[in-house]
Amino acid sequence: MAECYKRIEYPDRKAIAALYAAGAKAGQIAKEIGVAPRTIYAELKRGREGDKLDKNFRPSYDADLAQKRAQESLRRCGRRKGGPAE
Repeated sequence: MAECYKRIEYPDRKAIAALYAAGAKAGQIAKEIGVAPRTIYAELKRGREGDKLDKNFRPSYDADLAQKRAQESLRRCGRRKGGPAE
């Protein structure tokens, strides 16, 4: 059976932020979003705001910051200019 991959988009990040703020664990969030728990852990790391803690005394997650970092990462991908092919 082939694996199905899903890219985390901004509405998913908003849902992750709401569930995480409500105290949900990564496994529960993963089931809601439809991805693997490992993906949620990576996403929580992407949206971490330094040493700031949320009301549950966990590292806080900001969906806007995560979206910004994801866009920057996508922008860096692709063919490099000025390589030997040019």
